[in-house]
Amino acid sequence: MRELCPSILSADFSKLGEEIKEVESYGIKSIHVDVMDGHFVPNLSIGQGVIKSIRKHSDSYFDVHLMIDNPEKYIDNFIDAGADGITFHIEVAGENVYELIDRIKSKGKKVGISVNPATELPSVEILKLIDVLLVMTVNPGFGGQKYISEVNDKINKARQLKQEYGLNYKIEVDGGINSDTIKEAVDAGAEIIVAGNAIFGQEDREKAIRELNGGING
Repeated sequence: MRELCPSILSADFSKLGEEIKEVESYGIKSIHVDVMDGHFVPNLSIGQGVIKSIRKHSDSYFDVHLMIDNPEKYIDNFIDAGADGITFHIEVAGENVYELIDRIKSKGKKVGISVNPATELPSVEILKLIDVLLVMTVNPGFGGQKYISEVNDKINKARQLKQEYGLNYKIEVDGGINSDTIKEAVDAGAEIIVAGNAIFGQEDREKAIRELNGGING
């Protein structure tokens, strides 16, 4: 089953709780939380304190995407703040990848691995262990970028590997999603679709969500 997951990176942070409640009222069940450190990506975003604050006002699944160096230092803090799933980047995991997967799972949370547009997919051995494979469809760091269509081949390969090896991870995409590009992502094999500006940047969020869901299920 495919799912739309709004990214609060594009929301109004002065009323973040209200922003989340609004999209939840239109049927949203999962919220994407981008965490940036200004090192792995050239931008800073929210930390554990913000997640802890909004957790009090939302029952949605918090899909926390760590775009940070040294994720092993912070995973426990983000879980304690209210993350339901933690996704870290394969580019920074190095030899710690299996340890990170085990630690997240030991906390009873779902684990995801993300790959940038220029990064190859993880090995099948790693894919067997994860719940989510997040394929970046822009270079991470800023919202509002253009969807990189060349990444569709990687999404399709991820779908083929799922089928070939009977794997259970969900294929998630993040970046440049709008009412036009969402069909590309879905046709390639995306199952969880992250959208920021295409939802929170629109005056009529209900209409935006309805149109995006039409692209997912159409």
